[in-house]
Amino acid sequence: MPEPFDVEAHVRRLSDDGYTVIENFADAAALAAARAALAPHLGSHHGRNAFEGFATERVYTLVARGKVFEDLTAEPRLLALLDRFLQPGYLLTASQAICIYPGEAAQAVHFDDGFYRQPRPRPAISLSLIGAIDAFTAANGATDIIPGSHRWSDADIAALSPQKALSMLQPVVMPAGGAIVFQGTLLHRGGSNRSDGPRLAFTNQYCEPWGRTQENFYLGVPRERVQAASPRLQDLLGYNIWPPFMGQVTGSHPLKSLEEGWIAPVERQTP
Repeated sequence: MPEPFDVEAHVRRLSDDGYTVIENFADAAALAAARAALAPHLGSHHGRNAFEGFATERVYTLVARGKVFEDLTAEPRLLALLDRFLQPGYLLTASQAICIYPGEAAQAVHFDDGFYRQPRPRPAISLSLIGAIDAFTAANGATDIIPGSHRWSDADIAALSPQKALSMLQPVVMPAGGAIVFQGTLLHRGGSNRSDGPRLAFTNQYCEPWGRTQENFYLGVPRERVQAASPRLQDLLGYNIWPPFMGQVTGSHPLKSLEEGWIAPVERQTP
């Protein structure tokens, strides 16, 4: 039996350091299923810019690429942590796989909720998870983080020199199946891959219920997949109301749009 999950210990690390690691987030069966689901999508193209990575492949809308990714997106231990930092009704904002190939350079240092332009210091508007399908090592592109930087102000970040950042970055070394969960204000980067093999991972990001999501899952996830999803995953994809009425569809609950035979109200109305 797996060890009991100590929610409070992980919450303390997320609060104090800006991140925590769940070493047994995905078991061997989930990792095998993830590899099988990703196999048809890898090997065709690399990133379009330095941030995506010219020697990196990304598979977007990962939540719709296999049942295993639906399960990992709504994993109960993860949701227990998110419940402590985000308001009820929080949303999935991004879901992708990232494969970093040998020779890839390190990303620029950044924080994930930087496109929400509220001044820092502030509470995180999103939290991220990066799960290791391949083990993360210091040489193969493990995520580099600056612990404690989630509390920094805009001025602190502006004053950070590249040399100082390099001296503070720490690689997140973890086994296959491990996952790092971190606040959207934590400075980090994808590391350089100096090994002779790829580093495959999956990542999900979750945002406050009032935030605009990075990926438009209404268009990206086919309706029949949403219909078959669990109620919790439907919530994460936006098929719910944030009170009193954010997310409504022509005055009705968005779940009604998943009913068989549903027709948009504007299409039912006659002149």
